[in-house]
Amino acid sequence: MSKKNTVRNKELSAEVQEKMNESVEEKVEETQHFLRSIFSTKRLSSYLVARNLPFAAFVALLGLLYISNRHLAERTVRTIDRLGRDVKELSWDYKSLSAELMKLTTQTEIAKRADTLGLKERLEPPIKLEVVKGKK
Repeated sequence: MSKKNTVRNKELSAEVQEKMNESVEEKVEETQHFLRSIFSTKRLSSYLVARNLPFAAFVALLGLLYISNRHLAERTVRTIDRLGRDVKELSWDYKSLSAELMKLTTQTEIAKRADTLGLKERLEPPIKLEVVKGKK
C-alpha cells in the first residue's frame, strides 16, 4: 500500500493558502533580488570587465588547447588503426610469399626448373680434389 498525501485529499484553509502564497512570493523576490545584484551595472562595470579580461583570455586559450589536444588524439588513434591494418596485411603477404618461396626452393622444384634450362641433376656424389704441394 502506498501512503497518500493527506494534504491533497483535504481542501486547504484560507490561512494555509495565504501562507503558501506569501512564501512563494518571498522566494520569487529573493530570486529577483539575486539576479538584479548579479547583473547590476555596479557589478558589470567596464572596470570589472577590463580587470578580468586576462583571466577570460586565459580560459579561452585553455579551451582552445583542450579542443586541439582532443583533435590530435583522435587523429593519432586513427593513424594507429590504419597502421595496424597495414601491418596485418603486410604480415599476410610475408607469410604467403614465405610459403611460396619454401615450396619453390625444394629440391624437386629446383630440378624441374633446371631441366627447362637443359641442366640435369647429378646422380653420382661429388669428387674430392686434393692438392699436393710440391717441394721447392
